[in-house]
Amino acid sequence: MRLIPINSLQPGMKLGKKIYNEDGIILLSENAELTEAVIRRLRRHGLNFVYVADPRTEDVVPVEMIEEETRRRALKEIRTNFRKMTGPAVKGLVYPYLGKTFSGLVEEIMDDLSAREDAMIMMMNVNSMDHYLYRHSLNVCIYTILLGQIHGYSKSDLTFLGLGALLHDIGKTKLPLQLLTKAGKLTDAEYEQVKQHAEFGFKMLKDEPGIPLVSAHCAYQHHERLNGSGYPRGLKGEEISEFARWIAITDSYDAMTTHRVYRSAMLPHQALEVLYTGCGHLYEKSKLEVFRDRVAIYPLGMAVRLSTGEKGIVAKIHGIFPQRPVVRVLTDPDGEDLKVPYDVDLSQQLSVVITEVDGMNQIG
Repeated sequence: MRLIPINSLQPGMKLGKKIYNEDGIILLSENAELTEAVIRRLRRHGLNFVYVADPRTEDVVPVEMIEEETRRRALKEIRTNFRKMTGPAVKGLVYPYLGKTFSGLVEEIMDDLSAREDAMIMMMNVNSMDHYLYRHSLNVCIYTILLGQIHGYSKSDLTFLGLGALLHDIGKTKLPLQLLTKAGKLTDAEYEQVKQHAEFGFKMLKDEPGIPLVSAHCAYQHHERLNGSGYPRGLKGEEISEFARWIAITDSYDAMTTHRVYRSAMLPHQALEVLYTGCGHLYEKSKLEVFRDRVAIYPLGMAVRLSTGEKGIVAKIHGIFPQRPVVRVLTDPDGEDLKVPYDVDLSQQLSVVITEVDGMNQIG
């Protein structure tokens, strides 16, 4: 299958991968025909890319980082529990179910990731219309647990890290919905109000049974930066929790690669470039290097142009060299379709590079 920008969809194309609505219910199944009305609906819901069926690339099948059922169940639990907490902060209000509910989810995610050898951080925002806060919380949790496993944390530390990542933005449930969904740029006063979510989250989690204090500090500190330029306390370097330093990277990456009401999404390689501009002063270099080596900057099925002038799609991603994927060449330098497509392994053909990604100018 191929991954193409929403603006390149044509009526008559067939969907390659099912799409879920905000309640986790399948909205469109594989091989569903894309009509003009369906395409408009997908665009209205903020999807940037869609997988479509293509006989030349039918063997290119993206593998989810976690099981489909795990992801659906996790989103349902996040949605249900976060909605219970939505509303103004109330002093003394407790949420005793949080620790048990979300610890179980974190363990399921850990098990799924452990079963996937050489798991890569994939673009995960192409087939779900879920509310940004719910989807973002899950994505950050998955990315962070994977990095924690690579780092070698114990199972208990991974659980604490995963809980902190899953609940890092829980304080946003205490902010007005119109503020979170504002289409235009926030005023200075509104931005200061949004920044309060870090403190709100910490206060919600710090005394909860089943929520370790180190996990609560992830909510408090995930916007702190090494040079002290972050918030809410302007912490520096190792004053910031080690877990929060991981989440600072995954939180920023997922936010940049997700469509928002006020700006379009970046592609993975663009987001990685932005992260690296903060290497050493915003984000920890060693952690950023672990992230870089596990992020699929060119997602499976993405259309690319090579330095040879040929065009094709990313057909395989190497775990060791994710920046040098296998490309299925579909057209010659003149744009003519090849009768017999062929694969170029960029990890072997070092003189050939990717020069352009389809959709980069549309959503970058």
